[in-house]
Amino acid sequence: MIQRPQRPQRPSAHRLLTLVFLAACAAGGDAKGETPVATETRTAAPVNDAWSLSPTDASIKVRKSEEEWKRLLTPEQFRVARKAGTERAFTGDTWNNHEHGVYRCVACGLELYHSDAKYESGTGWPSFWQPIAPDRVLERVDKSLFSIRTEIVCARCESHLGHVFPDGPPPTGQRYCMNSAALKFEKRP
Repeated sequence: MIQRPQRPQRPSAHRLLTLVFLAACAAGGDAKGETPVATETRTAAPVNDAWSLSPTDASIKVRKSEEEWKRLLTPEQFRVARKAGTERAFTGDTWNNHEHGVYRCVACGLELYHSDAKYESGTGWPSFWQPIAPDRVLERVDKSLFSIRTEIVCARCESHLGHVFPDGPPPTGQRYCMNSAALKFEKRP
């Protein structure tokens, strides 16, 4: 009987991915070498501690399971922010808001828009000509509804906020048409 030499055993693909992920986490990033990720596991009553993060730091990413988001958000907020839904025009609680303050992401609390950039677009949704800072929102191509639009999502938790259109007022010419259900207004003096 001829004995074949044994090949050294290689770790499985799953084991390799796990090792890469753990090494990246130890280095302060995720498996792709991106920014640090804040993840949370809940066993008690839901408390949205993502809101305890800095309201201006978009570099820390917040990721939760669908079940965690469902516990933290109302059904309408979840449908709009996590499932890219759209509320009916003229029905949201901030479309006609004229108070001074900041509009934050309903899911993670990141400050997105200032009331100074809000204007009356006549669309029935809160509209802004620019975000507080360019790094607060991300743009994605949206090919739903038989058209191509630019979707806007929160840079921290990637919640759907609305869309941006090139028909806004000066100085940017942009109309960030957002859903009230994806925003939480914070009144400021």
